[in-house]
Amino acid sequence: MRKPEWLKIKLNTNENYTGLKKLMRENNLHTVCEEARCPNIHECWAVRRTATFMILGDVCTRACRFCAVKTGLPTELDWQEPERVADSVRLMNLKHVVVTAVARDDLKDGGSAVFAETVRAIRRKNPFTTIEVLPSDMGGVYENLKTLMDAKPDILNHNIETVRRLTPRVRARATYERSLEFLKRSKEMQPEIPTKSSIMIGLGETKEEIIETMDDLRAHDVDIMTIGQYLQPTKKHIKVQKYYRPEEFAELKEIAISKGFSHCEAGPLVRSSYHADEQVNAAAKQKQKLGEDQTDALEA
Repeated sequence: MRKPEWLKIKLNTNENYTGLKKLMRENNLHTVCEEARCPNIHECWAVRRTATFMILGDVCTRACRFCAVKTGLPTELDWQEPERVADSVRLMNLKHVVVTAVARDDLKDGGSAVFAETVRAIRRKNPFTTIEVLPSDMGGVYENLKTLMDAKPDILNHNIETVRRLTPRVRARATYERSLEFLKRSKEMQPEIPTKSSIMIGLGETKEEIIETMDDLRAHDVDIMTIGQYLQPTKKHIKVQKYYRPEEFAELKEIAISKGFSHCEAGPLVRSSYHADEQVNAAAKQKQKLGEDQTDALEA
């Protein structure tokens, strides 16, 4: 299918972009912005000066049919990586940072120890930077998730990716129910930490199924949702079935907000980490408002 006009991207390779790319290579760091061929990389790197660090190497043990990240058997486990990420966050003077990782099913802890240490290292060296983590389901193991949540990131983000019916065809190893349980347990472990999830559309889902996914996420206490257009990274990946129009995304955003999400980012080029700095602020305001409402109710 030919891409519509609203999916055209304006490239910007100014000094911010080239400088950030140089910084990543000098510190032997990976970003999901590059590995997953994110369409917003020029806006985020060149204009907003934000990036999503991808730790635990650049080889994923899963072969999801939508993802451009390399798959295979990883050999990398670098315990110095957390410090390098933290140093880069400081050099970039980031107010908000997103840390994601490839799935590491080859590790007993799913990579949770390195993930948690990365959060702690960023916190030590950048005390005023808010931290969002975007892990895989880490095998659905409770202890792995607890290791990460004990590090107390500011936002826990785990993507549901697609609707229930399409999950077996789109995702590898991960299941719809396991992702919901992962999000629910995250909130149970640290109730004060907002949770977030993302869905791609254009894979053949119906509007009713998208709304069902919203309801499922809210039923598991997810606070923030992002909705974006799936774009086929290569001919080997699953094909696009539909390109949603901007006004359709606007309608879905309205529906999501009406369901009770504190924030919803929805648009053709939206990805899970898109405008993540704004989302953490929205979640904080929502939490503050809830606290004020509870205080008012007690006083009444």
